Amino acid sequence: MNKKPKAGGVAVEQLKSIIGRVEKLEEEKSGISADIRDVFAEAKGNGFDTKAIRTIIKMRKMDASEREEQETILDTYLHALGMLPEFEEAA
Repeated sequence: MNKKPKAGGVAVEQLKSIIGRVEKLEEEKSGISADIRDVFAEAKGNGFDTKAIRTIIKMRKMDASEREEQETILDTYLHALGMLPEFEEAA
């Protein structure tokens, strides 16, 4: 029979494999995060506003209807707070 060794009812090799894979992915994630920071530092060094870039990236992840809904909510709140100019209706 091909039984996997178990310790306390746990498949040891499978558990080690899962932990190893997660650790490897965490290392890759750290490397990618460092690369992203470098790109933002480059953008900032070239005079770009990194907050605006982050907002654009976030918006591009949304589908069109979700983005439109967010913009409508933001406009509504800004208008309610008097932060948007009043538009006069055409007579």
